[in-house]
Amino acid sequence: MSKYAYPAIFTPEDEGGFSIRFPDLEDCYTCGDDIVDGLIMAEDVLALVLYGYEKDGRDIPLPSKETDIPLKNGEFVNYVACDTLEYRKIYSNKAVKKTLTIPEWLNEAATAMGLNFSQILQEALMSKIQL
Repeated sequence: MSKYAYPAIFTPEDEGGFSIRFPDLEDCYTCGDDIVDGLIMAEDVLALVLYGYEKDGRDIPLPSKETDIPLKNGEFVNYVACDTLEYRKIYSNKAVKKTLTIPEWLNEAATAMGLNFSQILQEALMSKIQL
């Protein structure tokens, strides 16, 4: 699963802006200069933390119900959604060298046509996993 939505607690700060934390996720917090910036930052940190959970093979907790989250004066809950696959495409895009084996005749024919093996393999893999 790569699409998630979690409740975030928005706490207004005295000097303006918001502190934002996700009570269901360990070390998942951020801040924003205003509500728009806070929502953008919250989506980014949520994707980062959940991507880490996925990469490490950790169990991802279910999101709490908004009504079960205790709030202090002035705080409010807003759900934040993210897509960890989109996050991976942006931030985990370094090239990885793979060795593969194909028949000699196929290699010769593709080389003669000037085909880019890496590009074709990427396209085929994305098609296969339906991206």
